[in-house]
Amino acid sequence: MNPVARGLKVAGRATAAISFALLLVAGCASQDDASPKGVNSPLPRKAREDALRWAKDTTASMAELTGAELLPDTAKTVYEPCVGENDEVAKDGRYTLFYYVNSPAPATEHTRMVRKLRSQLPSQGYEVTSYREFKSAYASAVFRARNKKNDYRVEAGTVGSGKTKPQRFSFAVRTPCLLPPGAEQQKF
Repeated sequence: MNPVARGLKVAGRATAAISFALLLVAGCASQDDASPKGVNSPLPRKAREDALRWAKDTTASMAELTGAELLPDTAKTVYEPCVGENDEVAKDGRYTLFYYVNSPAPATEHTRMVRKLRSQLPSQGYEVTSYREFKSAYASAVFRARNKKNDYRVEAGTVGSGKTKPQRFSFAVRTPCLLPPGAEQQKF
């Protein structure tokens, strides 16, 4: 690779890292920015569309950071009701979001990818909660981290058995319980 192309590649990686850092810090902030402390503490507020936009941007940024291509047709969005400590389900519209999208990155790249995420995300306020490098289809790559400020979670790792389903690399996010803007929070 010539020196100019190498410089552009390095600059692109730096730009991706900075963009990812800004996304993780700014994109996760809620309107109320409340820290849940008790059963009736104010919940963070975010419209479903805003949460999904953040999820798509975050998974795309993680993919760019690791040099992975994404397969848009594998994207899955799941909104679920929040379930309380005593199995209560509020009727005020609160929800959690789980979103993932896969990459065709070969298993030989999965260790490098989780290492990259592990080295970059702690400086962005994330605490690594689970980590394993790829060893086999039965001990595949795993990376999970939690944002210490707002409890947003990011995940990445090997999916597929390699026997019946191709092994791919998946990027995912999970939100804490969120309340839509304008909704009155139900009390328990």
